[in-house]
Amino acid sequence: MRGKRIGTGASLVAGALAVCGLAFAPTAAAVAPGTATVNADCGSWGGGEAALTATQNGTSATVTISTSAVTAPVALGRDSLVSELTLVKAGGGKTVFKGTKNPAMAVGDALEVGPLTGTVASGDSLEAFGGTLKVTAFGFITITCTATGPQAPGPFVFD
Repeated sequence: MRGKRIGTGASLVAGALAVCGLAFAPTAAAVAPGTATVNADCGSWGGGEAALTATQNGTSATVTISTSAVTAPVALGRDSLVSELTLVKAGGGKTVFKGTKNPAMAVGDALEVGPLTGTVASGDSLEAFGGTLKVTAFGFITITCTATGPQAPGPFVFD
């Protein structure tokens, strides 16, 4: 019985510490703008306007991409695509966002990938123009998209 009380007490203390940790945790940093659009050329797969949505939590950031200009050529299962988004840093360099997250898509559905994760620093200004999006399905079908101009309303600037 004594071991059970100690275990219960330890669990309560751990729970209380976790709650306090959440209460005093730093708030998520902001990225502006949160959403941007870009025109992209995806070669024989198509092209057109794509929406990029960015979020940030400290040095961790995510970007989700969706476009109706490129559609699923076959039915795709949830989290079946391997995606890599390369964004260009103002002043030089690149930041890569990677992931295998995507919703299930039926034939003809708009392409959506993400959230793709990457690491950012405070003050990073990232732009799709000059970078690429590579999406691989089934390990051998790769779609590569490049922006044909700067994203609007402007680059993502991270706190």
